[in-house]
Amino acid sequence: MKYRKLGDSGVDVSLIGLGTMTWGEQNTESEAHEQIDYALAQGVNLIDAAEMYPVPPRPETQGRTEEYIGTWLAKNAGKRGDIVLATKIAGPARQPHNPRHIRGAGNQFDRKNINEAIDSSLKRLQTDYVDLYQLHWPDRSTMTFGRPAYPYIDDEYTVPIEETLAALGDLVKAGKIRYVGVSNETPWGVAQFLRAAEKAGLPRIVSIQNPYSLVNRTFETGLSEFTHKEGVGLLAYSPLAFGWLSGKYEGGARPAGARITLFERFQRYSKPQAIAATSSYVELAKRHGLTPTQLALAFVNTRPFTTSTLIGATSMAQLQENIASVDIKLSDEILAEIEALHERQPNPAP
Repeated sequence: MKYRKLGDSGVDVSLIGLGTMTWGEQNTESEAHEQIDYALAQGVNLIDAAEMYPVPPRPETQGRTEEYIGTWLAKNAGKRGDIVLATKIAGPARQPHNPRHIRGAGNQFDRKNINEAIDSSLKRLQTDYVDLYQLHWPDRSTMTFGRPAYPYIDDEYTVPIEETLAALGDLVKAGKIRYVGVSNETPWGVAQFLRAAEKAGLPRIVSIQNPYSLVNRTFETGLSEFTHKEGVGLLAYSPLAFGWLSGKYEGGARPAGARITLFERFQRYSKPQAIAATSSYVELAKRHGLTPTQLALAFVNTRPFTTSTLIGATSMAQLQENIASVDIKLSDEILAEIEALHERQPNPAP
């Protein structure tokens, strides 16, 4: 395993991070525990969860993912220090697919909601602290979850970022969280968080968890400079574009038990232009003797702004292949072909 610093925190995290959003929906508790055991044995130390998980979010299952991690921690009490444990607080329901069952649709990042959320997460996780506490999506209306452009919506009210950071800062002082991160954020948002931290002496965000893959490289425009200049590391989610880049949906295939087969919710990567681009990358991988998964994950792993590539798996075979991508080196020839394909069809699934 390879390790990189979590922003400017000084904490080393594994280049492959273990995503958990299928636990409690597509994966059982015992399967979740098996995944943690295997991942740790391979040197993975970052486990990423969210109070909203599993996905798709439903009132009946909300929080189950954190509960599964909690029961693993209870059985392996001596290993808490081996894990960099990350989770997220859900934001307000400003888009149709945002959950409305977690503290209500007006779940904003004020002190009351933040305190209630972290205490509930800690109880489910059966731990006294989380290493990284992230805001799952912005408090304001912006370009998140597949929106192609800034929506120009004047929200009635958003919690000032300085107020949010102050509440998080008190949690740091209380020892309930170590570091703060954002997710699904924009360049403007990151700049505001950094400015508020500097202005008021509040916690500085160390990470941003955003989508990044061969079919969605929008992070490179605007946000990647923050990782370089300001020490805000990328935790890349959906590096396989909800599994499309593994090649398993090629030719209209819908494998039993797969996410796209089970849930209509996941349409972000199934647009015609995204499917066409995906097929090009799948063909490129096979032509060079790689599996499509190896190509897609190795590309994300090798980006200078990637702190950790968050992988998810519903089977042990998938988990093993995903983690093994850390050892794949892409030749200059392959990288040049990737760039040529990207130029031909840039960001077909933002």
